[in-house]
Amino acid sequence: MTETGTHVIVGLEVHCQLDTKSKLFCGCSTDYRNDGPNTHVCPVCLGLPGAMPVLNRRSIEYAMRVAKALNCTVLHESEFSRKNYFYPDLDKAYQITQYDKPLAEGGYLGIESDEGGEKRVRLTRIHVEEDPGRLVHMGNAERGRYSLVDYNRAGIPLIEIVSKPDMRSPKEARKFLNKLRATLEYLGVFDSEKEGSLRVDANISIKGSERVEVKNISSYKGVEKALTFEITRQKNLLRRGRKVDRETRHFIEARGITQSARSKEQEHDYRYFPEPDLRPIHVQSWVAGIALPELPDARRERFMAQYGCSLNHARTLTGELRLGSGN
Repeated sequence: MTETGTHVIVGLEVHCQLDTKSKLFCGCSTDYRNDGPNTHVCPVCLGLPGAMPVLNRRSIEYAMRVAKALNCTVLHESEFSRKNYFYPDLDKAYQITQYDKPLAEGGYLGIESDEGGEKRVRLTRIHVEEDPGRLVHMGNAERGRYSLVDYNRAGIPLIEIVSKPDMRSPKEARKFLNKLRATLEYLGVFDSEKEGSLRVDANISIKGSERVEVKNISSYKGVEKALTFEITRQKNLLRRGRKVDRETRHFIEARGITQSARSKEQEHDYRYFPEPDLRPIHVQSWVAGIALPELPDARRERFMAQYGCSLNHARTLTGELRLGSGN
């Protein structure tokens, strides 16, 4: 419930870059941020005709580490698919992702609820996919005369972590993201300091009304601001007797608003089909061999028991890896 009693429903789709040394389907380096545009590319990540993808084993190991830490079930068989759509930063006009056979399903992440106490945010799935390239707008995204495309980011391994709509406020959404970031950093698979390493699509609705998706929010504060704006916008529409349209919107961070982009696509619009150049993967047997480090919740409990910290101090100390890395 929000402060006015409106029943708000929030679910997140979190895209996290895995901190591997090479890309998901080729040997190009992922250490591109201090180099010039289009300098970390090859025929595979440029999508040139005849180029064949080869799966990066380390990226699957990292994704499984996350799945185990988030209490997910790794499926017996997972499969890559082609998600077909055209956009300038997706050079081959399809993205290699996972659709009906993801790497893992289920799971949960515990956060502090708005009412106090622990709350489990359930997860739907974790799947692996390649990052598209990056558009550089000359001017700004709204009024720029043209955009340039940098494919250095194309092919970086991503995991998409999809939550169920269990969050009830922008504050809970931000707590979820902070806890997720800390968990990924403790696991050693993610570097939040790298530009573009985390992006969020937020789904929000007011109970009884249509769901709106706000895409490509690039900061933790941005998620809270975008959701707060959307709650106000949707409440104002309903107060005036108008309906909320099911649509995709973009967050304009400089102005703190969301802006309509298009009507919400349906899954069949993407014409998913199995990726013919990659075989299904069977990695469930790897789970038992994955050793997890001490994670934020376990370290919080240890700090309270070992050092006599209060709950709030222990949460602060373990909320970031650099603060709680001592013994």
